[in-house]
Amino acid sequence: MGGLTLGAPGVRATARMVATPGGLPVLEGEGPLALRRTRARGPYHRVTVVGAMSAPLGGDRIAIEAEARDGARLHVDSAAATIALPGRDGERAHYDVRLGVGEGAELRWLPEQLISAAGSELVMRTRIELAAGARVVFREEQVLGRHGETPGTLLTRLTVYRAGRPLLDQELAYGPGAPGGWDGGAVLGGHRAVGQLLIVGPEFADRPAEPKVLGENAVLTPLAGPGLLVTALAPDARLLRRTLDEVLCAHPPTR
Repeated sequence: MGGLTLGAPGVRATARMVATPGGLPVLEGEGPLALRRTRARGPYHRVTVVGAMSAPLGGDRIAIEAEARDGARLHVDSAAATIALPGRDGERAHYDVRLGVGEGAELRWLPEQLISAAGSELVMRTRIELAAGARVVFREEQVLGRHGETPGTLLTRLTVYRAGRPLLDQELAYGPGAPGGWDGGAVLGGHRAVGQLLIVGPEFADRPAEPKVLGENAVLTPLAGPGLLVTALAPDARLLRRTLDEVLCAHPPTR
């Protein structure tokens, strides 16, 4: 269930949505994670995450859960960027995303950027569990610092399981306190926008994706399973989105 707890050392809140072919039987959000049913095209149920308050702040522990049950189509986006901000006591914030996609279902997870503001420290963990015949489109973008400021510390982990077996597990760390060299030529090379696009689906079983270099700062990598991962860097969020959108347009939603 969605729930909200206020008080030291921060907010505790969980939002949850469940999609079936017939509708959205569960749509629960409180605190900083308000969920709104919005108009969608085609067979999709669409949910927009609306920021109801500033979050995540240092000390907050927030989570969002989305499940597309067998045969369902769910599109999730957000109304604005999420900004990680420092708290009063210098504690870390935690943001967990848990996604589940059933047999013959599709989940399109396409929120706006996460901005790591100066002085913040955020640990973000995403876990995706897919049935063998599921399809997921997952985009995440991070902007390291607002205009003219240094970034906060951002630690992220993405794990993906398909039919109960691991498909992808990666960790990234940026900003003060991250391992040395995070801003060097071998990692970000001075860029302040970084993102990735993950697409997993049955269409790759017979026709696997081909590895491809996408311009100077992006690469498409086939997974050891039916899917692909695009990783991209850019000077700003606009150019990052353009790169990821080119791949997204080449892999349209199912009908």
